[in-house]
Amino acid sequence: MDITLLVKSFIGLVSILAILIFFLFYSPGQKRKKELQKKEEKKKNKSVDFETLLAIVRDKKASSQELSTALDNILEYYGEIEDFKYYGEILLRICRHPQTTKDIILKFNRDLEKKNPGYAIEINDFITRGLNSR
Repeated sequence: MDITLLVKSFIGLVSILAILIFFLFYSPGQKRKKELQKKEEKKKNKSVDFETLLAIVRDKKASSQELSTALDNILEYYGEIEDFKYYGEILLRICRHPQTTKDIILKFNRDLEKKNPGYAIEINDFITRGLNSR
């Protein structure tokens, strides 16, 4: 047998194997389906509704731990802004809350901006207003 024929055959088999391995691990619809399933699970597993979480933020007697947990749940389940007036109220209230810390405010600010980059200016404006009114 000719050596060039062996080399060409080997390269051909390796390329076919690489293509098959690529199709084994890559399926374009599967990744999207997993993301949709995760969103549906989050919606189904909502342990607390938005109004309850907002009531915790409004409560001046809530501890910093309760406030932090409520804000984490707001970000996890309701992080995508649909109506900014509620989030504006949350931002003002956490800045004025007697039990809040700079870490709570900064974490909520950063995470909310990450999830909603289109509202970054409004978020910073409300944070500034809240801190100035403190």
